[in-house]
Amino acid sequence: MTAPTRPLLSAALDGCAVVIAVDRRSSELTAALERHGARVQRAPALTIVPHIDDDALLAATAALVARPPDVVVVTTGVGFRGWMEAAEESGMRDELHAALATAQIVARGPKARGAIEQAGLAADWVAESETSSELGEFLLAEGVAGRRVAIQHHGSGADGLDSLFAEAGADVVSLTVYRWGPPPDPDVVVRSVVAAAQGEVDAVLFTSAPGAAEWLAEADRQGVLDDLARLSRSGRLLMAAVGPITSAPLVDVGIEVLVAERGRLGSLVRSVVTHFGGGRAPSLATVAGRLELRSGGVVLDGRHVALSRTGVGVMRALFDARGGVVTRQELQASLARSADSAHAVEVAVARVREALGAPQLIRTVVKRGYRLDVVEDASG
Repeated sequence: MTAPTRPLLSAALDGCAVVIAVDRRSSELTAALERHGARVQRAPALTIVPHIDDDALLAATAALVARPPDVVVVTTGVGFRGWMEAAEESGMRDELHAALATAQIVARGPKARGAIEQAGLAADWVAESETSSELGEFLLAEGVAGRRVAIQHHGSGADGLDSLFAEAGADVVSLTVYRWGPPPDPDVVVRSVVAAAQGEVDAVLFTSAPGAAEWLAEADRQGVLDDLARLSRSGRLLMAAVGPITSAPLVDVGIEVLVAERGRLGSLVRSVVTHFGGGRAPSLATVAGRLELRSGGVVLDGRHVALSRTGVGVMRALFDARGGVVTRQELQASLARSADSAHAVEVAVARVREALGAPQLIRTVVKRGYRLDVVEDASG
């Protein structure tokens, strides 16, 4: 039986192709974006492998139940939830909850705090920078000597907290709840980075720093990392991250990043919707209204117009000229698999004019080419 289609919340992402380089909660993120009109492709560069060592995790959990910790360090929301799930499956959840309820609980950011609250506990302190270094500095300043400290680690490996607290005299209990594994479909990741670099994608979304780093590593292997950085700086490709930690690998290679304000998936979706639906995408003021490009067409005066790949190529070349003349030869070079003739350009322009329903938007410049009729000194 086919599930009922949810009603659209807005048309803000009509014509937008969005890649989500996400494994965890990808279905939830996809559904949220599609409800605003996006076409979504999932291309996770890594997979979360839960419960890396069940026996070790359960043994450490039992030890904490027998001798409760003084301090609990929660580094990730997904890891903490996984720990609670593992405890529940083994019949220790209630005992673990009681053991943790008497401890000081510190969180590395809002997602970790959210998972703590979801488990019916409360975070006593949250690192504003979402970094392990700030978390470590806070606890060292408070003093950990002689205290039993339980540390739930993230999936990319050691973060230095175990040795930091042990050297300061703490009794450290280490818990690794998940690790990162290979992508479920490497070919999909390759296609996503190439498509994004070729301008066939409007936005790429990331929810973890390791996932972002690996997606960028694939882009580097494909030789398109510079193209991605150039498109992001021009505003033609939106790269969005759930928080500052996730954005760091992107910033390090010169990519402009939109960072969600609250470090939640809902905030990430709102940021993307606001960018495209709130007039923040690159635009031109024209005689036919405000014009924005999309990978699947254009938005003209608030109305999405779907175009063929050839039509998008025509509009991209004209848009980039920002009212300047684009020669027929230049337009021909931008057409997808076009015939080697001026007639192909004329046909393509005619079809775009018809689709737009605003023939005055694309002006013919006799013996030279075509241009967009922009409003002087009003382009954005």
